[in-house]
Amino acid sequence: MMSSSFNVFRVGISFVMMCIFYKSAVDALPELSPQKFFSTLQPGKATLAYFCQADSPSTSVFLEELNEAVKPLQDYGISVAKVNCVTEETSRYCGKEKDLMKAYLFRGNILLREFPTDTLFDVNAIIAHVLFALLFNEVKYINTLGDLQNIENALKGKTNIAFSYVRAIGTPEHRAVMEAAFVYGTTYQFVLTTEIAILESIGTEDIEYAHFYFFHCKPVSDLTQQCRRTLMEQPLTTLNIHRFIKTMEAPLLTEVAEDPQQVSTVHLQLGLPLVFIVSRQATYEADRTTAEWVAWRLLGKAGVLLLLRDSLEVDIPEHANVIFKRAEEGMPVEFLVLHDIDLIISRVESNTHMKETQEYEDNDMEGPDMDIQDDEVAETVYRDRKRQLPLELTVELTEETFNATVTASDSLVLFYAGWQAVSMAFLQSYVDVAVKLKGTSTLLLTRVNCADWSYVCTKQNVTDFPVVKMYKEGENPVSYAGMLGTEELLKFIQLNRISCPVNITSVQGAEEFLSGELYKDLITYSRVSVLGLFSPTMTTAKEEFTEAGKHLKGCVITGVYSEEDVLILSDKHAVTLPALLLARHQEGKIESIPLANAHVQDIVQIITNALLETFPEITVENLPTYLRLKKPLLILFSDGSINPQHKKAILTLVKEKHLDSLTPCWLNIKNTPVGRGILQVYFDALPPLPLLVVVNLHSGGQVFAFPSDQAVSEQNLLLWLKKVEAGLESPITILPAQEWKPPLPAYDFLSMMDTAASQHPPKKIPECMKETDVQENDGEQPEEKSAIRNEPTGTLRIKHWSRSNWFGEAKKSFAYDNKEL
Repeated sequence: MMSSSFNVFRVGISFVMMCIFYKSAVDALPELSPQKFFSTLQPGKATLAYFCQADSPSTSVFLEELNEAVKPLQDYGISVAKVNCVTEETSRYCGKEKDLMKAYLFRGNILLREFPTDTLFDVNAIIAHVLFALLFNEVKYINTLGDLQNIENALKGKTNIAFSYVRAIGTPEHRAVMEAAFVYGTTYQFVLTTEIAILESIGTEDIEYAHFYFFHCKPVSDLTQQCRRTLMEQPLTTLNIHRFIKTMEAPLLTEVAEDPQQVSTVHLQLGLPLVFIVSRQATYEADRTTAEWVAWRLLGKAGVLLLLRDSLEVDIPEHANVIFKRAEEGMPVEFLVLHDIDLIISRVESNTHMKETQEYEDNDMEGPDMDIQDDEVAETVYRDRKRQLPLELTVELTEETFNATVTASDSLVLFYAGWQAVSMAFLQSYVDVAVKLKGTSTLLLTRVNCADWSYVCTKQNVTDFPVVKMYKEGENPVSYAGMLGTEELLKFIQLNRISCPVNITSVQGAEEFLSGELYKDLITYSRVSVLGLFSPTMTTAKEEFTEAGKHLKGCVITGVYSEEDVLILSDKHAVTLPALLLARHQEGKIESIPLANAHVQDIVQIITNALLETFPEITVENLPTYLRLKKPLLILFSDGSINPQHKKAILTLVKEKHLDSLTPCWLNIKNTPVGRGILQVYFDALPPLPLLVVVNLHSGGQVFAFPSDQAVSEQNLLLWLKKVEAGLESPITILPAQEWKPPLPAYDFLSMMDTAASQHPPKKIPECMKETDVQENDGEQPEEKSAIRNEPTGTLRIKHWSRSNWFGEAKKSFAYDNKEL
C-alpha cells in the first residue's frame, strides 16, 4: 500500500504540463520559460513537463486534449501549465527533436518517468497515465495468473482486492480505474491487467469488454481457501465503480423489524432495490442461511435484509415470504410468494434490466453517451453489444494453429482487435458472410484476434485493423481492400474462386468468356469481364497484363488469349493488338481498347475506370470511388427515379465528350437520405427537386446551382457549364476548407503490444513496445537530477493506444477529402 510520505504528497500534487503555444489554449494554460519552470519545482510535488518550441502547430490536437484535462486534473489537486523553449536558455529537454516527442514526469527536481506523447492522445489517456505513474505503489500491474494468485495469497485475512481488466492502457476504462484507485487505494489493493488470458482463467463468459471484480480476501482465514469474487456488471465508469465499492462496504445482510416501506439503506441511495426475506422465529436459522445465500448472489445488485415478522407491527400477507422494494421514491413495496432462490434473483435482475432499458431509451432521445460512444461505429457496436453472433461458423486461430490451418486448406483470415469498434462492427459482417456461404463453399473462414496473438499478426504484416487476407496453396496471400461490408466481401470471395487472369485456349472459349456463359454464376459479382488479346510473340505485353490481372483479383474477372488464331478476335472487334476487350454484360456491349506500350499500372487504371458507370447513382458506398477521380461533381438531386429527359440530356453530353472534366452522377434522397442534409448545407432551405449542382470539392469548394427556371436540355446545360467554367456564374455557397478526420485517433498496432519476456516469450503477445522509462544522458543540468525507476522486464507489459495512426483502417475503404460534400 502507499507510504505515508506519498499520502502527504497526494494532497498537494502539482501537475505542470508544458507544451506548444496554441492560441485557443492561452487562457487555460499559463506559460513558463525553462528557467521559470525549474525554479517553481517544489520537493515532493509532481510535475509532468512537455518541452517544445514556440509557435509550432504540430501538436495542436494534443494541446486541445490537454485543455480538456485541465479541470478533471484540478479536481485531483493537479495543476496544468505550459512552457516554451526559448533560444536564450538551454535545457537538455529542449534539444533534440525526438526529445520534444516525450513528456517528462518529475517529483521535485527528480525525473521519475518519460512518456512518448503518442500515449497521451486524449483526455482519458492523460489522466490515466499520470495517475497510473503516481499510484504505482497502490495499483499492481500483473502479467500472469500466477501474479494474481501470489497477490491474493499474500492479502488473505488482511485486505480486499479491486481487480480490473482493461483492453489497453489509456482507455476510458483505465482512467476510471485509476480515479477509483486515487480514492480507495489506501483501503483496497488495486490490481490491473491487460492480459485477456487472466480474465479467461477467472471464468468470465463475456471477455470482450473491460471488467471490474471485488475479491473478498479480508474475511478469508483459511489460506487454502480462494477469495470470493464479485463481478461488477455495469459498464466500467468512475461513477459505477464508486457505487459498486460502496455496496461492497455495506453489510452483507441486515436484520430489521420495522415497516419495509420506511426502511432505507445505502442501496436505495445508490439506486438499487431492496429484497426482504420474511422470517419467523421458528425458522430463523434456516431463513438467515437463505438470506445470506441470496445476499451473496445479489451483491452489487440489491440490498438484502432479513425481516422478522414476529416483531413487526405492520400486517404482511400470510403467505408472502419475500418483499421487494424499488429504489424509485414513492413506489409501494411488493409482497411476493417465491419458493426458489433463482426466482428471487430473476425478479431483481429483470427489474434491473427494465430500468437499464428505460435509461437507455431515454439516452437515445438525447443522443449517445459520448463517454461510451466514440463515434458512429462505436455507437453501433455498443447498441449491438448483446447481439449473439454465430461465431462457431468461423474458426478462431492461434499462434499454434495458424500456419497449419492456412496451409492445409484455402482460407480467408480476418485479423481484428477485440477492443476496437471498427473491428467489432466488421466482425458482424464477416459472420454474415459465413452464414451466406454455409454449405456452399470449400473456403474456410477463420479469424485471429490480434489483441491476443500479436506475433501472428505482426508476422503477417498486419499493422492496422481490420484486415482480411485470402490464403491459397502455392499463391501469395491476397489482401481485401474493399468496403467493410457483407456484400463487397462476398464479391471478393466469389471472384477469387477463379485464378485471374484466366488462360483462354480457344476462340469459342473466348466468345463464351465475353458473353458471360463461361462464368455465368459470377456475372452478378462482376458487371464487366476483361479479355486481353495478344499475339504469341507479345510476351512482354502479355506479362504486363497478367500482372495487372493479379492486382485486380477479387474485383473483376480477367482473361487472356494469345493463341495463333487471335487475329480472328481482333478482326471481329476491329482492334489492333495488343488490346483489351471489355464485355459489359448488363448492356450487352463489348468495347475495345488498344494496349500499345501500356504498363501494369496503366492497365490497372484503364480497367478500374472501365468499371465506373457513365452516369452512376451516388451512394455512401460508392462515393469514395468517384471522389478519387479528383473531378468536380455534376450531381442531379432527385426524390425518386430521375426524369428520362434529364438523363438523356446528360448522357448525350457525356457521349459528345462535353463532360470529360466533370463526374456526372445523380443522388436519390429516398435511397440515400444524407442527400437531404447535403442540400441543406448548400441552401438555406431545402429547394424543390429535381436539382442540378456542380460541386468543386478539390479546388475552391464552390457550389453552383443550375437555374431552376430553365429546362434541363443539352443546349441549356452546356451553356450553363461554359458560364461556370468562365467564371460568369456566382456560387451559391463555398464549402469550408476543412479536413475529414475521425473524431478520435485509431490504434497504433505496434505500440500496443506487450514487451516480450527476455528469455521465455509468452505465447500471447511476445513482442511489443515498452513504456519509456529510460533517461538519455546528454547534458544533464544540475537542477534536473534523475532517479528513473527501472523495472524488471515484463513488469510493464502494457498495451497502449497511440495517436500516431489516424483511423488507418477507414482509409482503406473511404478516401477522406479536404472538403465536406
